[in-house]
Amino acid sequence: MAKKSFPLSKVYALLEPGPVVLLTTASAVQANVMTMSWHSMLEFEPPLVGCVISNRNYSYGLLEASGECVINIPTVDIAKKVVSCGNASGLKLDKFKKFGLTKSPAKYVAAPLIDECYASLECRVVDTGMVVKYGFFVLEVVQAWVDTAIKHPQTIHHLGYGNFMVAGATIKLRSRMR
Repeated sequence: MAKKSFPLSKVYALLEPGPVVLLTTASAVQANVMTMSWHSMLEFEPPLVGCVISNRNYSYGLLEASGECVINIPTVDIAKKVVSCGNASGLKLDKFKKFGLTKSPAKYVAAPLIDECYASLECRVVDTGMVVKYGFFVLEVVQAWVDTAIKHPQTIHHLGYGNFMVAGATIKLRSRMR
């Protein structure tokens, strides 16, 4: 196999971290939703998730102020709404209303769950040590919700420049991990 040089600006597409998610945050006045691809599991128990949010993003200030959010995991069924959310700012727009997303109250945080999403993870910020320099928040999942009727969710994965991959076939291999 002959390998060729690959542009550094496109490396993220090779290491795509997981499904595109909808991150919800809330203030006393309003809730917001943003599309996010830059996240990663950091720990199993308690479940910790790291995510990058630019300080130029409206959700950054809401998350910083409230210290809590919900990571909602959509499927391909609402992919166009997910991308539309990512191409709009919630500063002066109610993205829930504009893109037809249904809010439901969370159990432990003020940010809402999104009914159209396959799963929702209620989170609290537990580490802000890399927020100023990298916009990297460490979140602890305090409650997880999943639609058990969806057996094989077709999540969407960002490959850059408007290109997405849909999760497909699964395989089972022997593993010591349970």
